[in-house]
Parts: sequence; structure tokens; C-alpha cells
Amino acid sequence: MDGGSGDMTLAFDLDALKELAYPDSVFTDARQWSEYVGVISEQPTYVVTNFTRKHRIRQDFFSGPRGRQESLENVKEQFDTDRHVFVGAGEADAELAETAGWEFLPVTDAAEAADWELGEPQAPEATANDGDEQRDDWP
Repeated sequence: MDGGSGDMTLAFDLDALKELAYPDSVFTDARQWSEYVGVISEQPTYVVTNFTRKHRIRQDFFSGPRGRQESLENVKEQFDTDRHVFVGAGEADAELAETAGWEFLPVTDAAEAADWELGEPQAPEATANDGDEQRDDWP
């Protein structure tokens, strides 16, 4: 996907992210052309956290315990980039982006442009070291 300027903040609606088969790869790819990448949702924080942990997504920001519009407005204030792009899944998301002053990109268009696979989210493959993880802070 040619995102133009690398000076961009990219926010995914959680529901849009759930339409992508490999959300971890999506975030890895998005970091190549975005300065900041995160998730916006009206769901409780633990729902977003559980999804991102399960899919090994490291986000630069998340919506926390507030509405999506307030979250987008706060992120735009905190992350001063040339562009702010909101990836969403429907007309309500497009209206939200416009209200909050963000560019809107439908998840299907983003997937096509970036060659991301749509489908039920798959957890990343376990690596051989996952079961042998040791803590540095434990005697």
C-alpha cells in the first residue's frame, strides 16, 4: 500500500480489524508507512487489550474508556502528523472520521491496496521459544 507520507497516524476500528485474517501482519505492514498505529473502539479497554494480546499487536495508542470520537480527537491532538487516517468498516465509521477531522479508508479498500487478507482473524503461529520464555526479573 502506498500511504504517501510516512508522517501518518493510522487508527483501526476494532470491528474493522476483526475483518482481517492476520491483524498482526497488518500492524507490521502499517508501521512501514505510518508513524503511529493503534486501535479505536467503544468496547471496554479489556476487550481491546485481549484482542491485541492474542494477536500480538503492539499499538501506539488505544481508545481507553472513552467514545470513539473523543478518542480520535485526542489521538489527533497527541500525535502531530501530516495525515490522520481512520480504517473503518461502514458508513457510521466514515461519518465519525469526517466529524473528528480524519481521513476515512474502508477496511476492504485498505486490504486490497495493501494485499491484506480478509477473513476470520487468525492468531499468530507459536514460535519454538514461546513455551520456554524466561523472566529476567525472577530468581
